[in-house]
Amino acid sequence: MLAKYGLADWVKGLNYSWIQERIQSYDGQRIPDLKFEERVRLAFTDLGTTFIKLGQVLSTRPDLVGPELARELTHLQTDTPADPPAVVRATIEAEFGKPLATVFAQFEEVPLASASIAQVHKARLHSGEDVVLKVQHEGIVDKIMPDLDILAGLAELAEKHSAQVRPYQPSAVVRHFRRTLLRELDFTFERRNLEEFESHFADDAAVHFPRSYPAFSTRRVLTMERLDGILGNDSAALAASGADLNDFARRGATMYLQMIFRDAFYHADPHPGNLMLLPDGVVGVLDCGMVGRLDEELAEAIEDMLMAVVNPSSADLAEILLRLGSAPPNTPRDQLRADVTDFVTDYTRQSIQEMDLGGALNSLFAIVRRYNITLPAPLSLLLRTLVELEGTAQQLSPEFSLAEVIRPFYTTMVQRRFSPKRILGRFQHAYRDWERLVEALPRDLGDVLKRVRDGTFSVHLDHRHIDPVINRLVLGVMTAALFVGSSLLWSMRAPPVLAGVSIFGAAGYVFAAYLGWRLLRAIKKSGDINSKK
Repeated sequence: MLAKYGLADWVKGLNYSWIQERIQSYDGQRIPDLKFEERVRLAFTDLGTTFIKLGQVLSTRPDLVGPELARELTHLQTDTPADPPAVVRATIEAEFGKPLATVFAQFEEVPLASASIAQVHKARLHSGEDVVLKVQHEGIVDKIMPDLDILAGLAELAEKHSAQVRPYQPSAVVRHFRRTLLRELDFTFERRNLEEFESHFADDAAVHFPRSYPAFSTRRVLTMERLDGILGNDSAALAASGADLNDFARRGATMYLQMIFRDAFYHADPHPGNLMLLPDGVVGVLDCGMVGRLDEELAEAIEDMLMAVVNPSSADLAEILLRLGSAPPNTPRDQLRADVTDFVTDYTRQSIQEMDLGGALNSLFAIVRRYNITLPAPLSLLLRTLVELEGTAQQLSPEFSLAEVIRPFYTTMVQRRFSPKRILGRFQHAYRDWERLVEALPRDLGDVLKRVRDGTFSVHLDHRHIDPVINRLVLGVMTAALFVGSSLLWSMRAPPVLAGVSIFGAAGYVFAAYLGWRLLRAIKKSGDINSKK
């Protein structure tokens, strides 16, 4: 599979280009003509459901795979053949434990759509409400679990044997992916997401989330209100509707920013197909399976990043990236600050109307990737969501500016950050931390004193990077001793002698010279590394 798409670097020595010339992708494109990112996307598609979902998760991690590949992976095709009607009926009846006709008054066997995890059907309740059913594909769990085990094994091997891959924490990425995918396979989580979004926007007439029906939903079947409107990816129908698309885009963006900065809980898949234009310009939101949640610490860090960009402070932004992310110990901080300074200068010179927020975030991801900084998954997901949100809004209305919409939220954020209530909350957190320290300190000191009295107290010292120093010291001593010994043999003309020269003495000189050369080379190499640091 990897060789087919030109991704098998370990067989570079083999000439398989003649095979690629004769292979086409599923949509008829010649593989050699495709960019690297497109070939990766096609490989994920051919590998099936699990890898399609992995690609979708990696599309939220531009800090790991780079902005270009992340952007390409958002286009992964999730259309899969629908299960036969008899199989769908059997799934629904197994979930509810009764015949389908007793649960739903009407059920359309032809699905509206079929994705990698589930397919969607129209239906009607006996009470008269029109609904849609999201029904999980038969046997999907049995197909996915072996793939997850294989991925976990590959990630463990890569982390153990590849120094280049290790900084990206492949095992942690696979664990996050496994957790995300298993949650997506349980529709109970999506139903709870819908309920939470609905409660957050209960008083907002400009936003509508489909109502869920818990009595008609299970782990494998989700019943939701059927929305009647125009999907955001139906450009022709939107243009023909006569609606103010700029206002529609603004309402959708405002809704997302409220989720992020007000609720700290947001819909994390804002592509046009998940937005719907409802009557009176109301924004309908579909597919709430992928969500993001911000804890207080991460929310404050995001506020710090915004403040560092809006009130340009490249030093603060560089320190925030290093504090939040996992950076290699030898990261050149001065060079990082210089690159961040260029980034801040480039974008703060632009007016709000001119600013390309998506481009700015992609540039920031490029810097992060250049210095091998791994961001926390929730932060990377949020930044990618903002990039996709601006792209979706500009697809609806080309003159839309996300930076302009985000400005009022920044003002509110600053006011909230320095409000008496927020300051009091920080003091309360600090007080609790000091209280716990004061309570624990006497007990810990008492434990240390008891160990000292009992003679069980010990101190373990971890000497890092000392082995090379000891090895060089031993090598230097051996070289000096060999040189002195050889000199004695040479001066005493110790037998065997050839042409008046002690053979052992001469051999000792040569070996001592070789050891000395190795020692000098090791010292020089160490100096070069330190100077680069």
